Amino acid sequence: MSTSATSNSSLLLRRQLLELTKKPVEGFSAGLVDDTNILEWEVIIMGPPDTLYEGGILKTRLTFPPEFPLMPPKMKFITPMWHPNIYPDGTLCISILHDPGEDQYGYEDAGERWLPVHTVESILVSVISLLSSERPNLDSPANVDAAKEVRENWEGYKKKVRRLVRRSAEEAWD
Repeated sequence: MSTSATSNSSLLLRRQLLELTKKPVEGFSAGLVDDTNILEWEVIIMGPPDTLYEGGILKTRLTFPPEFPLMPPKMKFITPMWHPNIYPDGTLCISILHDPGEDQYGYEDAGERWLPVHTVESILVSVISLLSSERPNLDSPANVDAAKEVRENWEGYKKKVRRLVRRSAEEAWD
């Protein structure tokens, strides 16, 4: 990876961070984990109103590759989550964060996957949308146990999510 490509991604990320700082988008705040590393962001997502996540303060990490924006960042929830589209380790699984090109499994069109025009804001809007959806997408679950619970015990699933959300809000104030 050339230094100019890395400095281009740094420049682009600094511009996006500045934009989010000047004009915050409702529902989340973003900052650097460490001021010396533009490739590692901490993003706090406020649980969207009228959803199972309402009142939650969900911590995530966005890790950008040096090839950004040609390749997508990885996003991982630090806050424990229970969702079919979030791996048990917290890694988020949504189309917009999948490498560009055709999906080898045929679940997604290339247009649903990462495109260099995506920004941190468009990623976070997708995450808010995922958390706001009435029922999680169960087509290709990242967390099979959560997907199984959604299918077989919706009330139990909702109770578990609400418990985690409550804990996230309490821990944010500790």
